[in-house]
Amino acid sequence: MDYREEMKQLRSELNENAYRYYVLDEPTMQDYEYDMKNRRLQQLEREHPEEITPDSPTQRVGDKLKAGFATYHHEVPLESLQDVFSASEVEDFCRRMEETLGPDVEYSLEPKVDGLSVALEYRDGIFVSGATRGDGRVGEDVTENLRTVRSIPMTLPEKLPRLIVRGEVYMARSVFDEINQQREIDGKPLMANPRNAAAGSLRQLDPKIAAQRRLDIQIFNLQLAQGREFKTHSETLDYLESQHFRVIPHRTLRTVEACQQEIVDINERRMDYPYDMDGAVIKVNRLADREQLGSTVKCPKWAIAYKYPPEQKPSTVLDIVVQVGRTGVLTPRAVLAPVHLAGTTVQSATLHNQDQITEKDIRIGDTVLVQKAGEIIPEIVEVDLSKRPVGTVPYELPKICPVCGAPVTRDVDGVAVRCTGAECPAQLLRNITHFASRDAMDIDGLGPAVLQQLIENGLIHSAADLYSLNEQDFAQLDRMGEKSAANAVAAIEKSKSNDLGKLLYALGIRQVGAKAGRVLALHFKTLDALERASLDELTAIDDVGAVTAQFILDWLASPQSQDLLEKLRRAGVNMTCTEQAVDDRFTGMTFVLTGSLTRFDRKAAEAEIMARGGKASTSVSKKTSYVVAGDAAGSKLQKAQELGIPVLTEDEFAHMLE
Repeated sequence: MDYREEMKQLRSELNENAYRYYVLDEPTMQDYEYDMKNRRLQQLEREHPEEITPDSPTQRVGDKLKAGFATYHHEVPLESLQDVFSASEVEDFCRRMEETLGPDVEYSLEPKVDGLSVALEYRDGIFVSGATRGDGRVGEDVTENLRTVRSIPMTLPEKLPRLIVRGEVYMARSVFDEINQQREIDGKPLMANPRNAAAGSLRQLDPKIAAQRRLDIQIFNLQLAQGREFKTHSETLDYLESQHFRVIPHRTLRTVEACQQEIVDINERRMDYPYDMDGAVIKVNRLADREQLGSTVKCPKWAIAYKYPPEQKPSTVLDIVVQVGRTGVLTPRAVLAPVHLAGTTVQSATLHNQDQITEKDIRIGDTVLVQKAGEIIPEIVEVDLSKRPVGTVPYELPKICPVCGAPVTRDVDGVAVRCTGAECPAQLLRNITHFASRDAMDIDGLGPAVLQQLIENGLIHSAADLYSLNEQDFAQLDRMGEKSAANAVAAIEKSKSNDLGKLLYALGIRQVGAKAGRVLALHFKTLDALERASLDELTAIDDVGAVTAQFILDWLASPQSQDLLEKLRRAGVNMTCTEQAVDDRFTGMTFVLTGSLTRFDRKAAEAEIMARGGKASTSVSKKTSYVVAGDAAGSKLQKAQELGIPVLTEDEFAHMLE
């Protein structure tokens, strides 16, 4: 078969399977077969790059954008909808439609997805561009990120000259929960809600990050179709479904009573949908009627959005319990008398932190009003003080960790209260994941999935236990063959010889990052010397402020920390600085690296600066001594030039090192 024909066939088969997998949930081939065909297509595209087409499944994740998003002018405006909040307002809308259009008005009614509105444009059946709504007339071109949304077809069965559709990009609740669980393990801030997560993901400058977020879409409107005529909105949606789009579920109705009942029914089914929704949309169905009605400056006259009020019900606080998260944060939770809300039975509500408890004065025994925030997370709205039992007392979070008994501390710059225990079981997975990570002890092959199995099998209870594992321990894990087990043991053994700086970062001491760990190691040379250091000695070091110094002292003084360090010593982990300072020629100097460096790895360049007594920073200020600028240097280079700070090329920087 000719390679062009083979590439065309592979694209067709892979796109068809993607449609059936991501839209219909009916895949036509096994994952292995898909992977092999995709690999073959990639090989052919490498050999014949001139044959790569925009609809190729290999083009779903492109390169990073060079700058911010370009503007996109919507040929057909993406109008917003007038919101209504009561049954009487729905009735008023339907009566106006009947008065203008006659008694036989048809309505199309659909859920209102709580996501980010976008327009998708196709030319000759191929996806060419996509943009956010923006102000309705001008949005942002997010084409490359939209290519990562697997339910968006890259090619259509019918090759119309031009087709523009409108949809709502969302993050499924299940995906949102998975990502937040992983972010908690990684010690990253949790995303607030699926809508914000979807919007933030779609506006990532790196499409690979957008792809990891597994966004989805519901198409709800046909904006433009050259070469096609339709009479009703429901016809357009049926057509778009035939073109492999994931189309919003909808019903055609004829009376105000039917519309009101469907609004109630959608609300009762709202937890059956994979996405968040905050209302229902009522549209006039016949397109000729829409043209007759027209639009106001902002909104079409032929549609409204009914917004569901948050359902609120009373309950009783039976108890307040404290959970310790994987990052050590203590989170209070109210145990409630069961109450039915938004389709589910609620028996608990998060109280977030001590400040919220104090502000609302929530006490055990109180009668409270409960609702679901964003229709997902139950929360207490207010306390009914008229029903407060006699003898209740204000609630205070415990002073020691309820899991391990270590002291807790409140963030200096926030409201979080954290456990300080180095071996707290609640933080075990997160702590060991960090310990084994690349910038820490760099133990290859020990990702969260493997570590979770080791913990669940009772093989490790602290980071030090990693050094007692053997190949038989790993061999009993899922998907861990003999070679993988041997590699894991070898990687653990190799990590024993890491420099002290990497160990200090791996220990997870608050505000001691990889750079600070290296600075401390170079200064004190041994862990024993660091343990003997005073507050004044620590704060005398660049990059170590009073708060960080106190965190270091508190961590080292903890019995759990001492136990962990003793176990690591017995395991043979190196606790000295093997890296030698070259000289002190950069003492008192601050360097900023910007742009794409070709002669140096960024971390290696920072290491060279620190080995000569200098400091590497990420921001340019009047205190910056030099800026080292590589290719495509941006705002940092511009600021350096404005402030008159010397700018070095990589060659000039290398000469300074020599």
